[in-house]
Amino acid sequence: MGVLRKLLAWLSVPLICLFALVLYLARPFNPDNNRLLGWSVARVGRFFLGMERPLEGQENMPRDRPTVVIANHQHNDDLFVMGDLLPPRTVTVGKSSLVWLPFFGQVFWLGGNVILNRSRSRKAVAAMQLVGDTIAHDRKSLWVFPEGTRSHGKGLGSFKKGAFHAAIASGAPITMVCASEYADKTCGVSGRREPVAIRILPPIETSGLKPEDVPELVERCRSRMAEAIAEITPASLAGSA
Repeated sequence: MGVLRKLLAWLSVPLICLFALVLYLARPFNPDNNRLLGWSVARVGRFFLGMERPLEGQENMPRDRPTVVIANHQHNDDLFVMGDLLPPRTVTVGKSSLVWLPFFGQVFWLGGNVILNRSRSRKAVAAMQLVGDTIAHDRKSLWVFPEGTRSHGKGLGSFKKGAFHAAIASGAPITMVCASEYADKTCGVSGRREPVAIRILPPIETSGLKPEDVPELVERCRSRMAEAIAEITPASLAGSA
């Protein structure tokens, strides 16, 4: 049952994206399209997976001003875990290969999301600083997985600095979304997916910070996220995924 549930969840993604193309073509590069798509994909995906997603700190997500959201990245299923948490007018950061995925790649591009070639780190940082200027000018929010790759539930990895350069360039606060560690496991004969808890931490203000403050800001955010993830992860999963 678990395999069937996962198959249905992922088959729903290109189907939803196909229907979403109508909206994206009607108002291309409108960042609020991404929020609506993320909500649909996450809710439908969790329905098929039978996944519960307890949520703490939803009031900490800014809705009336731009923010740079950072979240821990464990599995591809993070799309179902977190997709409905995007604040208004949010663009995300993804690798260039995403644009070739059927239907998803097309809506990703039409959503005005940030496409990076991560093999060129210097250019990526410069691009993120430019994104920071765009955030401030267009009042967009930005969603980033600062680890840059999936951890597969094996703890919080090191952070890349691009999101923090963007936050400082824009003066936008950093909002931290923490998901409990999960191992892509099912529960019982029904094949329902194990619950994944989310905690959204209070934003960290970046106004007045300079590029040389990035290393300290990175460490402060990572430390707070690691502490929160440890608190919301069941003892049976912590460090064993």
